[in-house]
Amino acid sequence: MKVAAVLGVDIGTSSSKGVLVDTDGRVVRSATRSHEVSRPRPGWVEMDADVWWQEFVALSRELLAPGDADVVAVGVSGMGPCVLLTDAAGIPLRPAILYGVDTRSTQQIARLTERFGAEEILRRCGSALSSQAAGAKVAWVADNEPEFFARARRLFMPSSWLAWKLTDHYVLDQHSASQCTPLYDTESQDWYAPWATEIAPDLDLPPLRWPGEVAGTVTSRAAAEAGLPAGVPVITGTIDAWSEAISVGAQGVGDLMLMYGTTMFLVHTVTARLTNPSLWGTVGALPRTRNLAGGLATSGAITAWLRELFGSPDYPELLRLAEASGPGAQGLLLLPYFAGERTPILDPRARGFVAGLTVSHTRGDLYRAALEATALGVRHNIETIEASGGDIRRVVAVGGGTQGGLWTQIVSDVTGRAQVIPSQTIGASYGAAFLAARTGWPASIEAWNPVKEIRQPRAELAADYDELYELYRELYTSSKRVAHALAARQDRLMAAGAPAVSDTPRTEGVAP
Repeated sequence: MKVAAVLGVDIGTSSSKGVLVDTDGRVVRSATRSHEVSRPRPGWVEMDADVWWQEFVALSRELLAPGDADVVAVGVSGMGPCVLLTDAAGIPLRPAILYGVDTRSTQQIARLTERFGAEEILRRCGSALSSQAAGAKVAWVADNEPEFFARARRLFMPSSWLAWKLTDHYVLDQHSASQCTPLYDTESQDWYAPWATEIAPDLDLPPLRWPGEVAGTVTSRAAAEAGLPAGVPVITGTIDAWSEAISVGAQGVGDLMLMYGTTMFLVHTVTARLTNPSLWGTVGALPRTRNLAGGLATSGAITAWLRELFGSPDYPELLRLAEASGPGAQGLLLLPYFAGERTPILDPRARGFVAGLTVSHTRGDLYRAALEATALGVRHNIETIEASGGDIRRVVAVGGGTQGGLWTQIVSDVTGRAQVIPSQTIGASYGAAFLAARTGWPASIEAWNPVKEIRQPRAELAADYDELYELYRELYTSSKRVAHALAARQDRLMAAGAPAVSDTPRTEGVAP
């Protein structure tokens, strides 16, 4: 007898993940397809949208191949906010420009901030203009690729692209739209026509729905390609970090989700609209919710990069060496700004530093320093969230980096916060599957994904990590001029035709 199941697929930075889940939340099967982004210049991070659909099709066919499940709904999610511009027929005009790791729109950020006013942008949109803002990247295409922009009629992100390919319906979710600063008004929860018309007068911005609302049903064409039954509902979907928060039930007031992945996301659910120019104020993934959010530009990307430099040993071996190194990494301190930094410093010209190196330091010390650096960045964001009026009552961890236990333990030790770790930490694809299940069943995430363990901070390490945190904050301030000068040198080398300097390390998957 076949089981009724939902399919959830997430398009991530380093891989696409699919999961087949029965309507009680049990994982039937999961699969992954690794990929790489394109980095044609420093600060540019792009991806071909055709890969998103090809990987969806491959995952769907692999997961359904045994023929023991009837898919009754489809959930989608993906990295974001991204900018994929297409013509009126939905044909991509150029590769998609990715989220805050792509820092090309610095001039557009400055121009639009001056044009509309920093305070007015923050008041209306909930976030200041930064490398995370999709609207500024739309403006970059208009300024730098006018031949493409003249033909642009539609704006997609990975989740909405999959929904389009599956259903022929052009929609975007409210949360993703709220990261399209300055095109969206978080008060009216709609596109803000005066600014949208000025920035992109010919762009037909998509109708807005909530992530769990049905975008449409699978067409016969999409069904034939992906091996799905025609006519089943497809949800609108949303950005991966917010789908991850849904997957672990971190949507209650006072919850803070920590997403351990290629990048690190923090999503805090608040009772009322809060803003801070150093963070992202957004609408939530669920109706009548709001978030104050932040993100590190690199986290798992650094550990994957180090692993490659070390000759690709197994992650468990690196974790063993890092644990043996001990708190403080034998006197090393790392700044994790390997692709600039998003919140709370909002500095695309920041660069990574390793301070305190001696010839005695080992691979384990460096790996430990990288894990501690991301924890220090999380603490910086948590302090900024609370200084903005946030009230963090519970921290929930999710993502591939929760595996092994050491990384989550270090984050708890550095921040002084306990972390709830649920039974399923698959992440965004599981959250997308849950939203899809809710189109036909009264699914409860507490029943789907109960708590497995709680990671407690070790009080005896608090004083040492307090000292390290002060040094971390000071190191950025004291090294900022040098970092910006080196970033300028990288730009000049690229302009002179030197091999590209990647702002985002290559990753073939993310683990701690």
